[in-house]
Amino acid sequence: MSRDVLILGAGKMGLPMARHLQAAGHLVSVSDPDHQRLAMARQLGLQVAENADVAIGQAEVVLSSLPNDAALLSVADQVARSARKGCLYVDTSTVSQATSAEAALALNAAAVPYLRCTVSGNNKMAEAAQLTVMASGPRAVYEQVSPLLQTFGPNLFYLGEAEQSRLMKLVVNLMIAQTSAMLSEALTLGRKGGLDWRTMWQVLGASAVASPILKAKSVQLAERDFTPTFTVAQMLKDLSLILGAGADANVPLSQTALTYQLMQAAMAQGDALDDYAAIIKVMERSAGLSDTLPDR
Repeated sequence: MSRDVLILGAGKMGLPMARHLQAAGHLVSVSDPDHQRLAMARQLGLQVAENADVAIGQAEVVLSSLPNDAALLSVADQVARSARKGCLYVDTSTVSQATSAEAALALNAAAVPYLRCTVSGNNKMAEAAQLTVMASGPRAVYEQVSPLLQTFGPNLFYLGEAEQSRLMKLVVNLMIAQTSAMLSEALTLGRKGGLDWRTMWQVLGASAVASPILKAKSVQLAERDFTPTFTVAQMLKDLSLILGAGADANVPLSQTALTYQLMQAAMAQGDALDDYAAIIKVMERSAGLSDTLPDR
């Protein structure tokens, strides 16, 4: 069944989601405060909503992809004020459980059903419809929108009635961040000891530690390409959320705290807009290695 869907947030994740929904036959429009993003949406053949409040009032499903807690609270309030009766609200952002619960209060007061629907994967995986979708909130809403969510990727998980998907996303991102920290130490040790950088990536990719994320990172990093799929600055934001969740639950996250400090060092050393794997360079510098490899 075709649905009238409004996408709030036309960034690296929101745009691919909008395109997949449109390709599946849904009537899709997008809204974003960034005019360059809207221009890109038009170039991709997407309809742009000129007035977000009006568009929210017309949509059957509002789906948001937002940068932080403050943005979610603002958008949730806007949806609560403007949504028509029967409209469903789905948010895919990485935010704190407390903020998501606060948004739920405003939406519940306005009788707007609210599904928390985090996704795991980078922008390239979003474009390829290979995201992992983790949902929580009213089960009935999940059942209604699952055909839409299936356009984002092959793996959907329903985790519970409240903020479980928010926490699951942080658990996943904790392991992603820690993978980069593990690589920073291992590769620096190998390089300082005289092992060839590219050969190390080949061996790791064929070894028992060859996780999907390691294999994905090796494509760029074997050539020292730190073009971001997710920046140092973005990972710092997520690590702050992870450490906050640990504090709230009285869970000591000592290794994660050290990784946070490595990300802070990468920021201080000018790598804020590089891929979060730039903490490899931080570790190398601490071992007296240069950022560049010798010629082959």
